[in-house]
This record gives sequence, C-alpha cells and structure tokens, in this order.
Amino acid sequence: MIHSLFNWRSLLAIVAIGIVTGTIFYSNYLSKKIADDEKRKMSAWIEAERTILKANDQASLILAAKISSENTDIPIIETNENDSIITYINLDSAKAENDKNYLAKKLEKFKSENRPFEVEFSHTPYTANRYYYGHTLLLDEVKYYPLAQLFIVALFIFFIFYSITVRNRATQNQLWAGMAKETAHQLGTPVSSLEGWVEMLKENNIDEKTVAEIQKDVNRLKLVSDRFGKIGSKPKLEERDIIAQVSNMMEYIKKRSTGKVQFGLNTHGDTQIFTKISEPLFDWVIENLLKNALDAMEGKGQINIDIKQNEKEIFVDVADTGKGIAGNNLRKVFKPGFTTKKRGWGLGLSLSKRIIEQYHNGSLAVKDSEIGKGTTFRIMLRKV
Repeated sequence: MIHSLFNWRSLLAIVAIGIVTGTIFYSNYLSKKIADDEKRKMSAWIEAERTILKANDQASLILAAKISSENTDIPIIETNENDSIITYINLDSAKAENDKNYLAKKLEKFKSENRPFEVEFSHTPYTANRYYYGHTLLLDEVKYYPLAQLFIVALFIFFIFYSITVRNRATQNQLWAGMAKETAHQLGTPVSSLEGWVEMLKENNIDEKTVAEIQKDVNRLKLVSDRFGKIGSKPKLEERDIIAQVSNMMEYIKKRSTGKVQFGLNTHGDTQIFTKISEPLFDWVIENLLKNALDAMEGKGQINIDIKQNEKEIFVDVADTGKGIAGNNLRKVFKPGFTTKKRGWGLGLSLSKRIIEQYHNGSLAVKDSEIGKGTTFRIMLRKV
C-alpha cells in the first residue's frame, strides 16, 4: 500500500510539473507575441500622432485620426521632455482625479515595462513629447495564467493526497479495531479456563492467599480482554470521580513497582472532580502512562500526578524523572509502531491518544520533556 501510494504521488508530481512547465513556456511564448503586437500597434499609433501634429492635407489627417482612435486597450501616458505628465488614455479617470499619485505610479510602472516613443519638435531648444505605454489587460492575464493554473493544480493534488490519507487512516483504524477485537476474542478462551482452575483450587483448599492472588491476575486478564473488546466500538461514558480513578490506578501500579520509585498525587485541594468517562478505557490510559514512566526511569525515580480543573476543563499531568524524549521524537511518540523499547509493538501511546481524543473528546499530548530530567504527559478532559 505504501509503495502504491508512493507511485501515485510520484506520478501526480510528474504530471503536475509537466502541466505547469508546459503552461509556463506556452504563456511566455504568447506573452512575447502579444507584447510584439502591442509594440507594433504603438508604433502605428505614434506615427498617427506625428501625422496629426504635422499633416497639411485633410486626407492624411482623417486617416491618422482614425488610427489614433482605434487604440482602446493600450494604456498611454503623454509627457514632455522633462517627463511632466500632459495627458493620458485608457486609464481609470476616476482614480486619476481622486488619487494624486495614481498617474505618477502608473508612469513609473510603464517606464519599467517598455521604452517610450518620442515625437521631437525642435533641437534648439530641445522640445519633445514622450509616450509611455503599459501592458494591456490581455497581456497581464496571459502572464499570470500559469500562477493561477499552478494554484489549481496544487489544490487538485492536495485534495487527492487528502482523500488518500483519509482513506488510509480509515483503513488503519479498521485494522487496529479488528486486531484489538481479535485479541480480546483470543484471550477469552484461556481466561475462562483459568477461572475454572481457580474454582478447582478453592474446592481443594489450596492456600487462600495464593488463590486470591491468582484470582486477581485472572481478573486482570479479564479487564485487559474487556478493554481490547471496546476498541472500535463507541463506549458508554458514565460520570466518575477522576481523582478516585487516577488514585486507584496509581496504587495498583505502585504495588507492582520497586521500592525505589516514589509516587505523588497533587489535587490542589480538590477531593472530587466528576466528569463522564469510560472507566476501563480511561484506566487503561493512566496505566499506560504510568508504565511508560516506570520504563523511562528504569526502576528508580519519582512519578508525580497533578490533577487540576478550571470552569470548562480538567487537566491530568503525569510527570516522571526519567530519561526524557529527544526533540526529534516528540512528534513520533503517538504514531503506531514507534517505540524505543527492545520489546513491545509501540501501540500503547497511540491507542491512549485515540481513546482520549476519539472517545472522550479530550486531548493527550507531551506537555514538556527534557533529556535526562524527565517527561510530562498531559490529559485534557472537558467537564460535563
């Protein structure tokens, strides 16, 4: 699929480059052709103006006036030998009247676009009229056409890439959901069998403490199976106390960590904070973050959980004193398959982010991280 997507992208890029390159060359060809044609028209118009100024016979005057009046598209500014503006044609007269700088700006623009034509009256003293002209609307449209086409092609390619990305994301979501449900289904059989063995141990008066511990692990397996079974299905959200949920999960992880790890919980004076969550899925996220923190500290350090709220939101910050995350990995930590561990599939943070954002309408992100000092993950939940 990735190879196919790459081929599609390459093909689209080649086609787009070919279209735009061809358009640019053809537009330049047309622009030069139109510019040459405009120059010929200006030359004829100037000759007509010379004739009007110097003609002695009526026939030449009428013909020159006709040629002069046929210019309805080329903008022209007439100046004297000192470039003082005398008159103009084919420009916006309303702007010329209301904006004192309008004609001066147009004159500077025309100077940069074309050399002026000149009609000389005398050598001593030197007197002449200069005629500066600019591009017609048609020439400007032809020049800017490649940019418009480039924008359209880029927009077209963007929509194609976007649709392919959305389709692949939907396929990936279905894949993860299918894998999770299949995992839950596969776990179901050994869990049921283990429950049966636990009951047999109880009947045979095996040490109750041992049986109780085995029962806890079996219940844990059932919980894991239940969590995987909920991936891909819309969970039922129920009102729960976030402080109690986080505290219980922290105690669970604390019992299974070394004595060299210190745990802290700060609620800023709040004893209860309620919002709607899916209890098993939210616990899964907290467990995942705590386990990642333990792995990052390699058995010793401190984990602090900070829970606070404002009028609209609840924030749960999970901070560790571990090795931190490199800057180039900050954007990758939530991608499926990314992991720095020797074991594991790199799905924990990806699934956690999906659980918080898709099922709880919240967010999960790296709040801050520094190499050698630790990392803080932040969960944001919206209040009911």
